[in-house]
Amino acid sequence: MRTPAGIFMSNGQKQNYCKPALTIDQQLDLLVARGLTIPDRDKARHYLNYIGYYRLSGYFLTFQQSTSGTVPHSFKKDITFKDVLDCYIFDRELRLLVMDAIERIEVAFRACISNTMSESHGPHWFMNSTHFIPRFKHAELLDRIRRETFHSSVTSARNHPRRESFIHHYYETYSHPDLPPSWMVVEVMSLGTLSSIYASLASRDMQKTICQPFGINHLVMESWLHTLTYLRNLCAHHARLWNRQFSIKPTIMKAYQKQLGRNATFYAQAAMLYVLMYIIADGSQWQRRLAELLDKHPHVFIPAMGFPEGWKEDPFWRMA
Repeated sequence: MRTPAGIFMSNGQKQNYCKPALTIDQQLDLLVARGLTIPDRDKARHYLNYIGYYRLSGYFLTFQQSTSGTVPHSFKKDITFKDVLDCYIFDRELRLLVMDAIERIEVAFRACISNTMSESHGPHWFMNSTHFIPRFKHAELLDRIRRETFHSSVTSARNHPRRESFIHHYYETYSHPDLPPSWMVVEVMSLGTLSSIYASLASRDMQKTICQPFGINHLVMESWLHTLTYLRNLCAHHARLWNRQFSIKPTIMKAYQKQLGRNATFYAQAAMLYVLMYIIADGSQWQRRLAELLDKHPHVFIPAMGFPEGWKEDPFWRMA
């Protein structure tokens, strides 16, 4: 293989990284050279300074030429810095909307798993390894709970400043069992931990009972919780949702084949969120807020997220 410097390299050989860091003004000059219109250079400099060229470059793709030319990564005609910035702002607002839905779903699932398991097996069911499949690392779960509740075995402070007040009250008041009850513990668990616990329950009947309020098959719920955890982590780390092919995808329910069929797209992720939101928080009208956000940014290329033409007319979304 010939490198730009003309040196032949074998396919398995790695190169040294030699791209220099560019100043903000050099970054602007590069964008202009690639055909991007920048009417207000000072404003563009401000955004590059506080967003960063690399993060913003993730939104360049659909604005650039698909065919190779004399200028690499050149922009289509009449594309402005504002067009790219609007796409970035849309994606940030989309993450906030997604996090709003995930928060409600996570809280609802915490309640369902804690209520169901506690009613059947007592408040401290999670401390009994027989409730989990053999390969589940139960001891690691208990260690994680001790860390997340700032148990005395992991901290010398009686009242750790990061310990929730209800957890502190339990540790100050009770000596046995060693850990707080389920309804306290799940409040400090991450969605990933809850997802892992649910997937590792030994009783499929318990899983089915937990899922009944959601109207979701217990195996589908396992996939969806895993997907939600991944989606939440993307949002928490400010990752791009627009124009992303999701590597962790929701299992396709037969009832929602049309909406979830292309399950690597954001459209499928949104449909999954809406199925759950309609059950637990229909008054939120989450799907209308999604539509309003898309209408607010009409120049954002929504086919890049898997939205089909006329998607709002689909009865699934209950827009009428």
